[in-house]
Amino acid sequence: MRSKIELIFAFFVLLVLACAVGKAIKDRLPPPHKVESGILFQYQNPAARQVQLCGNFNNWCGTKDTGGILDPSVGIMSDSDGDGVWEIIVELPPGRYQYKFVTDRVSWTMDPCNPNTDFEDGIENSLLIVK
Repeated sequence: MRSKIELIFAFFVLLVLACAVGKAIKDRLPPPHKVESGILFQYQNPAARQVQLCGNFNNWCGTKDTGGILDPSVGIMSDSDGDGVWEIIVELPPGRYQYKFVTDRVSWTMDPCNPNTDFEDGIENSLLIVK
């Protein structure tokens, strides 16, 4: 009798885990992609107060000219729905672009939804190729 209960419990746990994994996959944001007015970048971080998109297309939010100090007016993303999904549309001509998301002017993060990477100055970054 006990083994039946354990088997039912194990099945229930597996079912719950499968549902959780399915939801996580379903809710994943797409990598940057073309929209009517440019390239849409999205980053999910409900705990963030501010997110900036920094890359070689905007001089890494000015850090290349200021010795590492972020320009707070560059690459500001919007969480207009208040759901923790930050967005920005950037006009980019065809080319190779490296980027990261900067949360609250402190944490530099590669795009978790984009598996493509490249290196600049020995630092790994997310890579976007615009055709």
